[in-house]
Amino acid sequence: MRIDKFLANLKYGSRSDIKTMIVQKRVMCNSNVVLDSGTSINPNNDIISIDKQVVFYEEKIYLMMNKPSGVVSANKDAHYQTVLDLIKEPYSRFDLDICGRLDIDTEGLLLLTNDGMLLHQIISPKKIIKKVYEVTLAKPIADFSCLENGIKIYDGKDKPYLTRPAKIVILTDTMCLISITEGKFHQVKRMFEAIGNQVIHLKRIAIGGLKLGSELPLGEYKKLSFSDIQVVFQ
Repeated sequence: MRIDKFLANLKYGSRSDIKTMIVQKRVMCNSNVVLDSGTSINPNNDIISIDKQVVFYEEKIYLMMNKPSGVVSANKDAHYQTVLDLIKEPYSRFDLDICGRLDIDTEGLLLLTNDGMLLHQIISPKKIIKKVYEVTLAKPIADFSCLENGIKIYDGKDKPYLTRPAKIVILTDTMCLISITEGKFHQVKRMFEAIGNQVIHLKRIAIGGLKLGSELPLGEYKKLSFSDIQVVFQ
């Protein structure tokens, strides 16, 4: 890859900006000053630096975030802070996509990556991946058997939809865990509305075999390895 394209992709400036930095002898490759913006590099092996600061690069980035309420699952938004706004350097220099969005008022486990193949595998409706949510309800939990058998709700286009069977684990009178294998518009909220209850707090705590845990504070994120992320499919 050309070094000017590499640095521009990482948002160090336009190709013209990078060329200027190279003319100013601010860019180095393996301790050698780069003299030509068309210099070919191997991003995975070569050490690139600007002003003697090493440029961080990994081909695939996987981040696990504990999304807070009030933040939207989007790359940009004119009115609200987005989950991408929470990402700091060096990861903010990468073009990250969101795996399985959460509503603005929903907290919990969110995955971000630049691995398009993995993203497709996780969000594809053909993949049966369990998502577990911790739910706090407005009223005591009554008969929920219809949720475990499948219940008719409306999707994002207000078309009737029969959900796949869910799994419910009761925690308290008004708290439970629900496991689903889909991600329809406001699905968990609509499922409980269908049995006459209202979700007042919702938190995703697991995607497949990947669990959020208690060590990651709201609004924080951590880097995962490729092997870490594979537990999603277990």
